[in-house]
Amino acid sequence: MERPNIVVLDGNALNPGDISWQKIADLGNLTVHPRTTPRQLLQRAAHADILLTNKVQITARTINALPRLKYIGVQATGYNVVDIQAAAQRNIPVCNIPAYSTPSVAQSAIAILLAITNRVEHYTQQARQGRWSTNPDFCYWDTPLIELANKRIGIVGLGHTGMATAHIASALGMEVCALTSKTTDELPPFIHKTTQNQLLETADIISLHCPLTPQTHHLIDHKALTIIKPTAILINTGRGPLVDEQAVAQALTNSRLAAYGTDVMETEPPQADNPLLKAPNFFVTPHIAWATKQSRLRLMDINAANIQAFLNGHPQNVVNGVWKNLQK
Repeated sequence: MERPNIVVLDGNALNPGDISWQKIADLGNLTVHPRTTPRQLLQRAAHADILLTNKVQITARTINALPRLKYIGVQATGYNVVDIQAAAQRNIPVCNIPAYSTPSVAQSAIAILLAITNRVEHYTQQARQGRWSTNPDFCYWDTPLIELANKRIGIVGLGHTGMATAHIASALGMEVCALTSKTTDELPPFIHKTTQNQLLETADIISLHCPLTPQTHHLIDHKALTIIKPTAILINTGRGPLVDEQAVAQALTNSRLAAYGTDVMETEPPQADNPLLKAPNFFVTPHIAWATKQSRLRLMDINAANIQAFLNGHPQNVVNGVWKNLQK
């Protein structure tokens, strides 16, 4: 292939300007768009041999309207934004970026948990407002302060991030159980394999790390919330739709759940009238668990390596099986 045209549809999330696109630019004629609307998509992608997307939807109609297109790169781990079957029919490999954010997302899951148990932001704001300065005693607290040692954490999904979170939780002295397809023999000794009902019934903290599938959509719903202990804390750094937000908001309001901390929402950005935004003991970060600079540098490196492997005729991290066809 002559020097390919590489088009990035929504580069701003990955790189708002603090890292370099040079490794991608070295591989072709690079055009980076900070954001792309559906109306702009076909015009911007018309001359692309290689198309890179994060959240811009690449449908079958789009793929079939782009005769030059030879490669689709998803600048993330999840690839549900691309119609991979339609790409396969055109013999276009779709490649994702696996495991680049594992340390950052695991760190974020624990950070959200600590925000709930220790309320550092709450007490910092109170100190800024003079509450501590005017306190008659040397200390005070007006929220529950929770020690995590000996608490039981239920990890749902033991992929890279779930396993990393389990290790941190164990280091904090927590008892770790997991809902996983791995066998007991495949697990480290500190992780106890359990069933879904046992996890929901017994966990003090539930942390979601499983992929979003038809089976896991609204895994935490009204029924699950009748099983979960009302003192439990729910953490979600997986996918927003793993949780029925209406049900969780109601559970928080009715004290059927102690707290919900999340980095992801069912709709992003969330609607202003989302009931969670006014629910008590709701803690949220705006889908930034993956976004440390170190994580984004790894993503960029794997992104470039994926493209180079494709140009060499041996694509890697292919999610739609096309590489097998290309090898024939």
